Parts: sequence; structure tokens; C-alpha cells
Amino acid sequence: MSNFKDILYKVENDYAHIVINRPKVLNAFTPNTLQELKRALDESEKNKEVGIIVLSGAGGKAFCSGGDMNWESTKEFQDHEYEFHIHLTKCSKPIIAKVNGYAIGGGNHMAYFCDLTIASENSIFGQNGPRVGSPAGGAIVAHSANILGHKRAREMWMTCKRYSAKEMMNWGLVNSVVKKEKLDEEVKKYGDEILKAAPTCLKILKASFRKQFEEILKITQADMVKEVAPGYFKTGEQAEGAKAFLEKRKPNFKKFR
Repeated sequence: MSNFKDILYKVENDYAHIVINRPKVLNAFTPNTLQELKRALDESEKNKEVGIIVLSGAGGKAFCSGGDMNWESTKEFQDHEYEFHIHLTKCSKPIIAKVNGYAIGGGNHMAYFCDLTIASENSIFGQNGPRVGSPAGGAIVAHSANILGHKRAREMWMTCKRYSAKEMMNWGLVNSVVKKEKLDEEVKKYGDEILKAAPTCLKILKASFRKQFEEILKITQADMVKEVAPGYFKTGEQAEGAKAFLEKRKPNFKKFR
């Protein structure tokens, strides 16, 4: 089994538990975190002892708060192509997002790309990219319309509002909402029901669901930036958003209209 720096990984009683373990930054991710998450998915895929994968965050305050802004303010971020959503959809085993706390930005779309999302009552969902100049685009945006419907998806992305777990259950992003202390029990209840199904049938189901948005998955963030705003990272707009976030002030985006 691989050694990990940013995540915890454990296989026990048919379940693979993948935990983003960066609680000091509300489980925000870096490229290394994403690479480790992919490796853990790959290990779970190959392991015959694994029937269900549970993705969660450490610390009790956040599932995942998206990309680490200290990383997003660097040149490395500009050259990075986010692909973890593709790995979530191509994994043939069912994946449950266990959300306890903030699921913001990348954490929010991780949740809606998982097969099921189970959340505690205290969980908060929402997007953040446009508020910090992070040019989200492609499949991670387009697929939200499949989950929420176009009007609600546009509201979520354009306003960057925060939503409760119960609101997200009403909108179709969350399957079940329970008290914090009942979260593990609820995840196991759903997982145990899924484990009763024939594993090859589950693989066929996941592949069939993926067919519905397979063309969407081909659209990358880089494609959309190139189409709509070539040279975006040279304008200063993204830098202003990231800098404002780190300085805890409102960004001045007006000059970029």
C-alpha cells in the first residue's frame, strides 16, 4: 500500500476510506493532494477487498474547501489541468462523498461527481472560483447543470452563494442529510445496501451513467479559457482575485470588464 502525505487511506470490511488530511487549510488541495487521491482510487479499483469507496475530509470542519489559494496564486496553478472529476467518474466502484462541514469550490464539485453524497446537517456547499478569479470551466461547470438543472447551476456558479445541506438535498446534489453524530451510520447504511448488488452490474451502471455526459467530460478548463479569454492569466485578473483572498479584502474586478 502506498505511503501518502496529504491523505489517509484505509481498507476495512469491504470499504476503502479515502480522507483528505489537510485540516489546517480546511482540506484544500494541491497538485500533490490530487495525485494522491488518484492513486488511492486506483488502489481501491484493483483491490478485490474493496466494494465501496468513501471520500471524506479530516478534522470535522470541512470535506474540502477547494484549491489551496497559496498554490492558486502561483504560476504552477496556471499550468495545471484539474482532472480529478474524470477519475471519480471512470472509477468502476461506487463512491460515496461523506460531507461533514464545508464543501466549497473544488470540494463542492468533488461531491457532485461522486455517485452519492451523504452530508451532516452542519455542512455548507457552494462554489468560489469566480470570486477569486479562478477560471473554472469545462466539465466541472457543465455537469453541475445535469445535477441541479441549468437555472440552479448558474445561480450556484455565478453568485457563489453558500447553501445548507438540506437546501442541496432539495436541489438534488445530496442524497441524505443527518445529524453529525449519525453521519458514519448513514454512510454505512447506504453502502451496505449497495454491497448487496452484483459488482459487475454496478460497473455497468456506472459506465452507463457516464455515457450520458461523456462528451461533457472531454471539455477542459484550458479549452474554455482558450476559447473565451486567451491570455487570461496575463491580464492580472486572476492574480488580483488570489491576492485579494490572501489579503482578506474584496478584489477589484471592475477594471477587467
